[in-house]
Order: sequence, then structure tokens, then C-alpha cells
Amino acid sequence: MFTSQTSSFQESIDVDERDVDFDNEEIAGYSQKIQQINSYYAIYYYQNTSLTLLDASLPSEAEPELRSYISRRLSRGALLGGMGNIATVELSIPEQAVGCYCCLLEQEKSPEQPEADGNGWVVCLLGGSEKGLNLFRIELDKYVQGLQGVLTPEMQNLETDVRPYLNQWYEESVMHIHRVVQLLQANVGYLLHAALSHKLVEVTGADEKTKADVARFIKAASLQGLVQEDTTTASLCKAISEDSNTNLIINCSTSPPTITNEVSNRFCDDWIQAFVNAAERFNPFLLRQILENFKLKAIQDMNNLKRFIRQAEMSHYALFRCCLFLQSCGNGDVLLQNARAEHSSLPEAYGIINVLEEFLGEQAQGTLH
Repeated sequence: MFTSQTSSFQESIDVDERDVDFDNEEIAGYSQKIQQINSYYAIYYYQNTSLTLLDASLPSEAEPELRSYISRRLSRGALLGGMGNIATVELSIPEQAVGCYCCLLEQEKSPEQPEADGNGWVVCLLGGSEKGLNLFRIELDKYVQGLQGVLTPEMQNLETDVRPYLNQWYEESVMHIHRVVQLLQANVGYLLHAALSHKLVEVTGADEKTKADVARFIKAASLQGLVQEDTTTASLCKAISEDSNTNLIINCSTSPPTITNEVSNRFCDDWIQAFVNAAERFNPFLLRQILENFKLKAIQDMNNLKRFIRQAEMSHYALFRCCLFLQSCGNGDVLLQNARAEHSSLPEAYGIINVLEEFLGEQAQGTLH
């Protein structure tokens, strides 16, 4: 039973570039320690079915190819207002085929300008692969929406606001996970554990960008919204967050950063090397895939524990299997914390969780002696 679980866990860690749709040439490039992925952008004004180029960082021969591609998408109604679309495009650039995120930002409707109805701006962000960009769809949607209030048909603020903003899309929307892993290195396990256990993380001695990076990493690694939660679970999260004595503190005024109130477990520690290796290869898409696999494995283990608890209500043998599972998965503290919150209104299940917590406590004491 547990051999297959160990095998499944190893498979989830052993992500390589093929899992995020990289070809052999890209894999060779990412194997180098410093290898920046090229990123590009283009922005057009869309009016009466015609596209007008406003700005682009693409080579001059590639931009008309992109414009032709977008025109075809628009004519087929494949670009809906405010909804990002990701695909692979082939252009006259070194990469030849590249992932392309496109979004139509519709011009605000006005009674004074009824002729502007349906007009807007098409923003294109290009880099990496289609599958790689899909891992960052939420971040890309949010970043492009940040342009909504500053775009005008005349684009008088192109050089002061729009161009600098678009130039930073890759750093701001894709590289934040990489920056956090580079900052924390082997200490990233503490951050993973904090994300799973709803722990508040404080960052001191750092600039606002670093604080925002850590907050976004925590949000990306958290299971909130992905697992079944009720008001009790929400209350647990709030109570843990309000207990300042348990806050994970990252002091960036030292190099490397100093960690206080650090807690981890074997499950989180087993993922550290995969994160560090991907960061050394300067591959943010591989990093995000590893993070998604980490969350998927945690969710699978939570579902397994819930199933074992239901079975243990009727069978002592199932309770024994539950103990073995918690011992082998390496994530028992987090799983039981979440199970306690979810089963608080079910006396029989709650009693089983108490027994399991006592078992884990005895196991921990045995390890210390």
C-alpha cells in the first residue's frame, strides 16, 4: 500500500521540462545556471475591425506576423473582452515558436461616443511556451487589467506609463516565485509549511517588492479555495493568523535571511531540492509546475486521510492503517490540523482525530529519545 504512495510522491517531485512543454533546445538552454528567457510585448488599438500598432518590443519583421495572427483571432470572435487567451505563435524571432498571451481590453462605453462601442486595446505578452504561460494565467490576467485605467486612444502616456509597465510584465508576473526561492534557498521548506498550515508570514528588513513576492508565493502555495472549507476552517485560519507567537518571521536585513519560529516537516523538506534545482536553472515555468505538483500531492493526502477517518469510524484496522498513513506521508501535522477543523461538528470523527494526534505525538517523542 505505502510503496505505491511513495512511488506516486516521487513521481510528483520528479518534474522535468517535458512536463511544461519544453523542447530539447530549450531544455539544453535551461540546464545552464544563468539563462534568461526572452520576453516580448505588443499593444494595438482595435477600432472598426482594424488594428493599429501602438508599441511593441518585437523585432520589426515579427510584428506584422503577430498582427496578422491577432486579426484572424478577432475575425473569428476568439478574443473576448477582458478574457486572456493563450496560444502558440510562430514568428520571426530566435525562439520561432513562442507562448502568446492576448487580451482585449474594451474601451469604456460612453453616451457621448457611441461609435467607440466595441473598440479597445489588444495587449500581447510573449515568452516561454503556451503551457508555461498557462501556469501563470491568473497573474497575467491581473497584470493586464492593471492597464485598464491608463489606456487612451491617443496614448500620450505611452513612454511615461504604458511602455515601462509592459516592459516589466515578465519580471512582475512570472519571476516572483523564482525570486523567493533564490532568496530563501533551503529555507523555502518553512514557507511551504506555513502556506499549508495557514500560518501568517512576516517579512522584515526588505523592500516592498520582496514583501509582495513572498505574499504571492504564499498565496500560490496555499490550498485555500482548492479544498473543502467551512466556517470552522476559516475560523481556524483566522485564529492561527492572529497568534503572533506562531508567525513565521523572515528577516532580510541579514544575508542569508534569518528565519524565526520556523516549522517544517518531512513532506515539505522532501520538496526543497526540487525547488532549489529549478531556481538554479533559471526556469520559472518549471518552478511553477513543481509548486502545482506540491499542492496536488498535499490535496491527495488530505483526501486519503478523510477517507481513512470515515473507515476508522467502523473498523479498528482502518484506524491502524490511518496511523501508518500519517507516519509515512510526513505531513501528518498539517493534515490533522485541517481535518480537525473540517470535522469539528462530527463527534465520532473528532474522537478519531484525537487518537491520531496522540499517536503522532508519541511517535515524535520516540524520535527524540
